[in-house]
Amino acid sequence: MSTFMANCATIERKWYVIDAANKPLGRTAVKAADILRGKHRPEFTPNVDCGEFVIIINADKAILTGKKAEQKFYRHHSGYIGGLKSVDYKTLMATRPEFAMELAVKGMLPHNTLGDKAFTRLHVYAGENHEQAAQKPIVID
Repeated sequence: MSTFMANCATIERKWYVIDAANKPLGRTAVKAADILRGKHRPEFTPNVDCGEFVIIINADKAILTGKKAEQKFYRHHSGYIGGLKSVDYKTLMATRPEFAMELAVKGMLPHNTLGDKAFTRLHVYAGENHEQAAQKPIVID
């Protein structure tokens, strides 16, 4: 008996919808990252891009538990001297909730070409409406 190894030609990709309303941001991001990577499939192969498409709706209604809204910061540097910018997550969730969810999911994907390719299959929306209704996505609780 030989071991089955998945490849791009044998993978049939599906679309999934995850509703983030009143759920912790991290828990939703973990679920999305697993589906994007393909870890929920029985034919998962670590060195092959066998993940599927994910749509996250209601990203603005995702919650942060504990004191993370005040204590957690998103920091980035411009590359120039004194170019460190920081925004607390409370402000980030109020102004750009899609970006906060994308940051959480991207941090949970591998930091290589497989992770970059998987990240392109993520679609995040602040409200309930999304543009991928024609793909007939499967709703996940």
